[in-house]
Amino acid sequence: MPLPESVQEQLDEALTYGFDGIVVYIDQGEKQPEFYASGWKNRENKTPADPYALFKIASIAKLYDAVAITKLVGAQRLSLDKTLSDYFPEWTGRIEYANEITLRTLVQHRSGIPNYTNSPGFWEHPPKTVEATLGLILDQPASFKPGEGYEYSNTNYLLLAELIKKVTGSDKSHYIREAILAPLRLKNTFFSIHEINIEELMSGYYVGIEEDIKTVDYGSMVATAEDVGIFLRALNQGTLLNKEEQAIYSSIYKYEHTGLIPGYQSIAKYHKKEDMVVIQFTNTTDFSGYQWSLSEIVYHRIMKILKKSSYNSGTID
Repeated sequence: MPLPESVQEQLDEALTYGFDGIVVYIDQGEKQPEFYASGWKNRENKTPADPYALFKIASIAKLYDAVAITKLVGAQRLSLDKTLSDYFPEWTGRIEYANEITLRTLVQHRSGIPNYTNSPGFWEHPPKTVEATLGLILDQPASFKPGEGYEYSNTNYLLLAELIKKVTGSDKSHYIREAILAPLRLKNTFFSIHEINIEELMSGYYVGIEEDIKTVDYGSMVATAEDVGIFLRALNQGTLLNKEEQAIYSSIYKYEHTGLIPGYQSIAKYHKKEDMVVIQFTNTTDFSGYQWSLSEIVYHRIMKILKKSSYNSGTID
């Protein structure tokens, strides 16, 4: 289809692709941040989409976890070369190659540990405790030997959360609040739907299911697009980490992320050439991944609009 003239027109057009609601946050250099929304925050109540609404950010949270690990490594409270068995000897024999899986391979999804969210029935009946979740993968064969392959595995980051807890003496949420959220003054980032006024959360919808599924707890972090954008800019521009920490982080993880759980899709990227952070939230998902592909198409079209606008205004060489 022809490219619309504005971001708002593109968001409105996205509703014809089957999305119930969409939110976009744009922070470009010295300009004031821009907020866009279209569709429904709550379809049943006919509440319009709110660009300041809270949203389940799913795997975007891994960026925060990786920063936390980086800071603990920089403070010499953790070592990237120590193994899972060094930190959790009780899992030796329960997790294959635990004595060879290093902290580095956990962060980089190169541990070979199976992904618990791939377990049959996980999304229909998510476990309510860490122990129950780990029980889905204990005593299972590894996908590969540590360091010899790559497989995106949420289990890696569940184990990292347990490690942060063991080293700091409190949940990772406490450490991340102190080390990341407080310095950046992020007051609209939370670690559970149970920490928020649920009415401030954007509703989530799954194709084929009529009801709102926002109250289903998959353990996701929750944040506004603006908070995610502020965090992402700080991470990419080096204001969140000192020089030593930045070198550690660059060696272990990436600087952008996406997120996907039932009812919630998110894309968070920093575009260096344009000095632009663009966050996109869409609140409709499906089993096939078709809605995810559409969300990526919408994001790419928004970027084309922004680059065209910046070029025409002479702000990009």
